[in-house]
Amino acid sequence: MTATAEIVRTGRKFDQVLSGARKVFMADGFEGASVDEIARVAAVSKATLYSYFPDKRLLFMEVARAECQRQASEAINSIDMSAPPHVVLEQAGKHFLRFITSRFGLQIFRICVAESDRFPELGRQFFNSGPAVMQAEMSAYFRQAEARGELSIEDHGLAAFQFGELCKADVWMQLMFGVTKSVSEADIDRVVHSAVKTFLARYGT
Repeated sequence: MTATAEIVRTGRKFDQVLSGARKVFMADGFEGASVDEIARVAAVSKATLYSYFPDKRLLFMEVARAECQRQASEAINSIDMSAPPHVVLEQAGKHFLRFITSRFGLQIFRICVAESDRFPELGRQFFNSGPAVMQAEMSAYFRQAEARGELSIEDHGLAAFQFGELCKADVWMQLMFGVTKSVSEADIDRVVHSAVKTFLARYGT
């Protein structure tokens, strides 16, 4: 099966399959997750699972897409976008860094990079459900902040990606290459605080 096969997002057991798959992927990772275990945890037959997702990569990417959407919704709903920029950026940066340094966040990135040559659609789906969503939401916030005279930004999309990269400095790279196995809240606070200061030094008014 190819990763471009169509996903059927209807049927009463679709959410059930997705929930079971998320639990297994979170516990065992992509390579360690078996279709048999996913079907068992989801309480469906393998035939039912395959009727929705004929390929494990498709299932993983749908779980990743749903998780990215959930994370984005949580961040948007928990942040007061009318607060001063340093407050909004601190909250957004911490939410973002917690997700990308989580085991599941790292797995999503690694799988997409590893499989992107053979299955380009995986990379596109990841970008559209993750980085592109963050860019759009941050760009919208930047425009609001500019209208209030709090920021001055020429290229909102570029600035959104720049902020994300600043938040990834140090700890994310160490996790990706196995230099360290985990990050603490103190690490996240340190990196995001520095990212916000650097960003506002360039774009603050």
